[in-house]
Amino acid sequence: MSNWKVFSLGFQHVLAMYGGAVVVPLIVGGALGLTSAQLTYLVAIDLLMCGIATLLQVLRTGYVGIGLPVVLGCTFTAVGPMIAIGTSYGIQSIYGSILVAGLVVIVIAQFFGKLVRFFPPVVTGSVVTIIGITLIPTAMQNLGGGDGSKDFGALSNIVLGFGVLLFILCIYRFAKGFLRSVAILLGLVGGTVVAYFMGKVDLSAVTEASWFHMPHFFYFGAPEFNITAIITMVLVAVVSLVESSGVYFALGDICKKEISEKDLANGYRAEGLAILLGGLFNAFPYTTYSQNVGIIQLSGIKSRKVIFTASGILIVLGFAPKIAAFTTVIPNPVLGGAMIAMFGTVIAYGIKMLSTVDFSAQENLLVIACSVGMGLGVTVVPDLFANLPQSLQILTSNGIVAGSLTAIVLNIFFNIIKVRKAQNVKSLHEERVV
Repeated sequence: MSNWKVFSLGFQHVLAMYGGAVVVPLIVGGALGLTSAQLTYLVAIDLLMCGIATLLQVLRTGYVGIGLPVVLGCTFTAVGPMIAIGTSYGIQSIYGSILVAGLVVIVIAQFFGKLVRFFPPVVTGSVVTIIGITLIPTAMQNLGGGDGSKDFGALSNIVLGFGVLLFILCIYRFAKGFLRSVAILLGLVGGTVVAYFMGKVDLSAVTEASWFHMPHFFYFGAPEFNITAIITMVLVAVVSLVESSGVYFALGDICKKEISEKDLANGYRAEGLAILLGGLFNAFPYTTYSQNVGIIQLSGIKSRKVIFTASGILIVLGFAPKIAAFTTVIPNPVLGGAMIAMFGTVIAYGIKMLSTVDFSAQENLLVIACSVGMGLGVTVVPDLFANLPQSLQILTSNGIVAGSLTAIVLNIFFNIIKVRKAQNVKSLHEERVV
């Protein structure tokens, strides 16, 4: 395979994940009221860390990396929790929680295969659904022009936002193959071009940004460690590991490679190290991107050299703030239109995970009903448990934490304990027969 072909295939992988990679920092940074310069840094460092995280995973050592053609990017599962943490406790608490989550993943990597039974689809599907539901209000606010904007709800904003959404839907409806995989990116670019002619694009951030920068440790200040934030981010990291497990097995099947427990542990450690680096450089938690698996299936090229090239392109882009600055000029209505599709997809993905659940069992229905109800209820009425002791509010002040813990506890109560009792009864019966 020629060098040009390797580069073009690697660039194709970058395009497939680029939209998702840059939208996450834009959404989180926008929700937290960051300046244009801070947003530019956040996008640039995210691209750099995506490249490094991918490199860690593709490079197989005795301790880190699964050695499959897998691409890593910032997880959408973390968007809602990061906004909630940043709004309630400050941006430093986000990165304190990411650091701890990365360390936890590294520590449990060796044993996580045995812990997966505590996170079956009824739990992970509920958690992902809750996270998606809590993100939709952010999408609608952006579509209207952004929270607190002077022209919020203006007809031009509504038309622009829904126009972007319609454009993305048309690409999915009429395009095929690679174009479908970059529909969000095309929607953002097309919407921004239209917004420019509507006078809604300010290019000053691009002209002010430098061509080169060096990443900084703790760019937003020293990390702070808040228990609620840490619990939230650890849950997000665990859910991401469960999702990544599916990607590992899918790629193993495509590449005709059997995935061993050691391979899984190495993959989990690589993700944990990527999350830890994200905390150190004020980036994001990272996970495997399933859209790139689709590119591998589509192209039929399984070479790790292509993914090495993709990671190199991302690393180069990460050192160029001026390129990153172009993404920060995307107007809120354009982001909002794309976010409806993206965050709706998070909910749909959660429902897809739940589709494998046995709904004939009333216990599973109760796990889903109570966890989603609790997560949404606490999100809508955050002051419900304000009179509880501070130690209990750690578990009840955040809808994602409350809903996730409800799912985990109810699953143990209804399914795991029930199975153990059934096994004990069966063993006792067999002993009596003997």
